[in-house]
Amino acid sequence: MSRNAIVTSMLQVKGTKGYSAATEGFMTATHKIAFQELHQSILKFIPTDSSDVLDVGSGIGRDAAALADMGHTVVAVEPTSEFLSVAQRLYGTSIEWINDSFPFLPSLGDRNEGFDFVLASAVWHHLDQHERRIALSRIADLLRPTGIFALSLRHGPAGVGTHIFPTDGQETVRDAERVNLEPLQVLENQPSLVKGKRNVTWTRIVLQKA
Repeated sequence: MSRNAIVTSMLQVKGTKGYSAATEGFMTATHKIAFQELHQSILKFIPTDSSDVLDVGSGIGRDAAALADMGHTVVAVEPTSEFLSVAQRLYGTSIEWINDSFPFLPSLGDRNEGFDFVLASAVWHHLDQHERRIALSRIADLLRPTGIFALSLRHGPAGVGTHIFPTDGQETVRDAERVNLEPLQVLENQPSLVKGKRNVTWTRIVLQKA
């Protein structure tokens, strides 16, 4: 399959509720925050050499594009077809865009070659506890030995996405350790960078495959 392909999944993903109708607003909010600013706390964990990278819940592609600009080979997974169309239009064909989602990521198959770095930014609150455990196991299978998984957990009321569940950083770490993903960094009570979101905080976690 070519890197510029959009692989279409027939899954109906509950976590996408609310997003399709807010594409323009989501684009505006996303572009107001630079990749380096949003992910400052994890930059040191991103490989410096050219690596295989997976961005799950890639939205309109800002993070995937930034990772590709660093010289990485990037696979970007996003369940909202409207976002995927925008991403491909904005950032072109150097990234493999896939319409799929947590927890199973079926379109990725076995991916025997694995990934060195996986990012899941602002998606964890759309999964219930059972789905999160499946997703962690799936990421553990997709990571190469010593590979890195960076994720952010949203705390607070619903925003654009309306299918959400409470998140807990320590619970996430415990579940990760069960599938041999060891914590390298856990930053709790991180403020939102979006204006008007004072009642929203984030936990930013970095895990490594043991």
